[in-house]
Amino acid sequence: MTSVTDSGRITAGSAGIPEKTEFLVIGLGITGAGVALDAAARGLDVVAVDAFDVAWGTSRFSSKLVHGGLRYLAQGQLGIAHESAVERGILMESTAPHLVHALPMVIPLTSDISATDAFLARRGVGAGDLLRRVARTSRTTLPKPRRINATETRALAPVSRRDVRGGVLSWDGQLEDDARLVLDIARTAASRSARIHTRTRVVEVTGTGALLRDELTGEERRIEARSVINATGVWAGQLVPGITLKPSRGTHLVLRASSLPGVRCAVMAPVPGASNRFVFALPQPDGTFYLGLTDEEVEGEIPDVPRVPEADVTFLLDVISRVLDKPLTRADVVGSYAGLRPLLSSEGSTADLSRKHAVLISESGVVTIVGGKLTTYRRMAQDAVDAALAHSGLTGSGCVTRSLPLLGAASRDALATLDAPARLVRRFGTEAPAVLANAIALGLTEAEALTPVSTTIPATLAEFVFGITHEGAADIDDLLDRRTRIGLVPADRAAAVDLAEHAFAVVSGART
Repeated sequence: MTSVTDSGRITAGSAGIPEKTEFLVIGLGITGAGVALDAAARGLDVVAVDAFDVAWGTSRFSSKLVHGGLRYLAQGQLGIAHESAVERGILMESTAPHLVHALPMVIPLTSDISATDAFLARRGVGAGDLLRRVARTSRTTLPKPRRINATETRALAPVSRRDVRGGVLSWDGQLEDDARLVLDIARTAASRSARIHTRTRVVEVTGTGALLRDELTGEERRIEARSVINATGVWAGQLVPGITLKPSRGTHLVLRASSLPGVRCAVMAPVPGASNRFVFALPQPDGTFYLGLTDEEVEGEIPDVPRVPEADVTFLLDVISRVLDKPLTRADVVGSYAGLRPLLSSEGSTADLSRKHAVLISESGVVTIVGGKLTTYRRMAQDAVDAALAHSGLTGSGCVTRSLPLLGAASRDALATLDAPARLVRRFGTEAPAVLANAIALGLTEAEALTPVSTTIPATLAEFVFGITHEGAADIDDLLDRRTRIGLVPADRAAAVDLAEHAFAVVSGART
């Protein structure tokens, strides 16, 4: 069991940042956190900063899936498909089995789907299983895809249309939560002596350092670095000139589980007129579904938090309703979110752009990592650190993140034996007992620590407190929007504010 004191901690504000470091990482999304961990695990001195918070941008607005690369295989992008399948296996079996599980996914075969399309769907998931085998991911981890009959389809997805004649069942990886994965990576980096600081904005940057501003105090300070890595995603071009991206908006809607009663799988609906594109209804462990996603080009200034246009809402509801017995309506939508993919600019629509990543080096020597996808973050980080070492002349050991478990990681059998609430085990793995012990050490009883927000919102006071003491939460937004995902539903956010404020009062009282 991980103790309360030996876990990596994230710091809000720039206090404690040294004047010099070997590696300065800018951005604490999935890629920046991955870069910080990779570099720290090689024995390098690392400082990683973000102007806002860990998982502030695109990394918290994904489908929460760890994809095996099937779509890229269909597009002929064999390298990316193989890389995705390999990285999925690493997450599920080595580095984060506590945060990723196998998700059954069903395409209901209705009268709208021809026999030819059904055959192609079966061939597609078969090719996906071939990717699994090539990536050497265990059959125990991801079961075999297959055609299922109408009875089996309705057992998994009772909301399927009455004319359903069967379905195609496949499996992919699903995250407990994308922001939790980013937090876990950042804290693992911190446990390897990386300094992880949120609310620290880069005002000026070159390949040898940066001017930092503490967004909590307004204080500015300079830091020298042997290597600087820009991992700011869609904002990369705002920090380093000459980088041209073509952002793509991916929108998701949040539904209550009551809108899709009895569903025990992800439901997939083909997008009419598109090749190998689907809208997914994805069940979540907190009693909601995420319905996504779109792929629309975004022009103009990049917003801090993208807005969800009504056209995206209509599109998603219309497509998924094609396979449902009772169509979904606008009244079923209780929340929404959108993320911007940092795609490399080229000709064509964003739906067809490659998800491959690239490492770019500016005239001043700043190393920028762009493109890619959440599933392949580890390989992106490895390539970025390799390039930074080669450019700067720094030396470090080889990359070890392929077999480096994140904090809390353990086999599913080991996790099942932990003496801790199931929700905490799902979200913190072997650290679950430490999360509870941390709250008790601050004066809470076990009953108080495990107090949920409400009977329908399972997040607990212990999680909020740990978010403050270990995960760097500086305010209520940090707790509700990133340490937990309560804020995705405005009504739930309002219900959770009092408990979040109480968590800050508990920590403040213990520190005085």
